[in-house]
Amino acid sequence: MRKVVASVIAAVGMQISLAGGAAAVEMTPAVAELYKSVSIPPPTSSQMIVCYGYVCRRRYILEFTTQDRAALTRIMSAGKASAVAERAAVQEAVIWWDKRLGPILGTNKREARADFRAANPPVNFDCWDTTRNVTALLVILQDWGLLKFHTVDDPKYRGNFLVLQTPHNTPVLREKAGGRQWVVDMWTVGFAQKPQVMTVEQWMPLD
Repeated sequence: MRKVVASVIAAVGMQISLAGGAAAVEMTPAVAELYKSVSIPPPTSSQMIVCYGYVCRRRYILEFTTQDRAALTRIMSAGKASAVAERAAVQEAVIWWDKRLGPILGTNKREARADFRAANPPVNFDCWDTTRNVTALLVILQDWGLLKFHTVDDPKYRGNFLVLQTPHNTPVLREKAGGRQWVVDMWTVGFAQKPQVMTVEQWMPLD
């Protein structure tokens, strides 16, 4: 039976279900607010709430198994040589995560750039979902010691309703050497495709 957590379940109940000894992970106040704002627990050292169906209306508890951790460790080991290699490894880790959840949630049928104008929300992520999900994955990779050249930074936002630009947000990594910020934007690509990785300066103008 799928462990889908319906949005009608109280946040307190979800917190109890996630309590099982999983250690808290370090994150900035802005990252923590991503989860607080939709009344879900933040990621822990071994599990996360996966958001889908737009603005986290649908939820699933992903508990990372020993096999999951081994797979992600193997993927991230390819990024040990440099910051560039680590960002490429992060892209592969996001693809692994997408494939891990797709058959369970039905998001293997998801569309790139899905939002309130797209059909079939139950199998789609909007950019709020992808920001919460990918940030959670990055926070867990960081907690496991798999990020050598980057730290997880606050998400970034763009868009302006006044000029008919819909808002868009994205997870961000900060490079330790020099502090350059890099987005890891999964929302703009389809299922099992590499998330866009670029500097925040490149990402900020709407495409």
